[in-house]
Amino acid sequence: MILVTGGAGYIGSHAVLGLRESGQDVVVFDDLVEGHAESVAGVPLVQGSLADRDLIEKTLRDYPVEAVMHFAARCYVGESVTNPAKYYQDNAVGMFQLLEAMRTVGVNKFVFSSTCAVYGTPDQVPITEKCERRPISPYGTTKRFCEEMLEDYCRAYDFAVVALRYFNASGSDPQGRLGEWHNPETHLIPRILRCELSGQTERLQVFGNDYPTPDGTCVRDYIHVTDLAEAHRLALGVMKAGEFQFFNLGTGKGCSVIEVIEAARKVTGAEVPYDVVGRRAGDPPELVAAVDKARDVLGFEASYKDIEETVRHAWNWLKNHPDGYPKA
Repeated sequence: MILVTGGAGYIGSHAVLGLRESGQDVVVFDDLVEGHAESVAGVPLVQGSLADRDLIEKTLRDYPVEAVMHFAARCYVGESVTNPAKYYQDNAVGMFQLLEAMRTVGVNKFVFSSTCAVYGTPDQVPITEKCERRPISPYGTTKRFCEEMLEDYCRAYDFAVVALRYFNASGSDPQGRLGEWHNPETHLIPRILRCELSGQTERLQVFGNDYPTPDGTCVRDYIHVTDLAEAHRLALGVMKAGEFQFFNLGTGKGCSVIEVIEAARKVTGAEVPYDVVGRRAGDPPELVAAVDKARDVLGFEASYKDIEETVRHAWNWLKNHPDGYPKA
């Protein structure tokens, strides 16, 4: 059985779906602050905080857990700049509590939801795993710190760890069973689409158009959330006791903010009006993954590389769930 922390969140719920479809038994641990119980209906759900070490240990003992997938974290770059304490508490201290509970119970297999934000503003693009980790936001710093913690646990306690540094998670389950819903929403694709759903009463904000990129807007590598779920499943098969392994997860292709807007216009048939505002703190100009290591070692390659298809999947779910997940 796999314990999925943060399994009721956007990426976690898609990972849970992928695990179940591959025949794995799953238990979810989530505080439901940002997650949605409805997204993991039919799966055992323990509602609680990573600050509750006793509850984590109880969950690990009550279920035959063999490995942990850890998604539970705060993930808003801008917020981390204005409120870093929240990120150090929830991301770093929270994971420490989880690892210690695992060590007490005797579970040592761990898949970590990391991020390309650990690289900061890279010296080269595409970004390889050999690039130096120099985060420029507290969010990225906490994720780097967590990676370093995991390296130490591998050396000292024989943990088997795979850290997945993924780029911009996007899209929704192609069959429309799951989607993305945050309040507030900061991710570009759902922000665009929710502006359209609001009946044009909201205008999209584009954060900066003076970056050193072809059209002046930030360039990102948008990886489909279903592909991310598959990569997490594959990670379970390459774990080695005492080893810390890490992989970039992306498509290897970058899209600018303007290109994403154009894709949304094609998918929705709407104009998608926007206003250019100042840059957002903590945003590098360009983040695109080198994908060779994930392909050669993990056996992973993105299936969804067309940004228009990714936007279409997100749009299909949002059209049917304009108010997000239904509440029980």
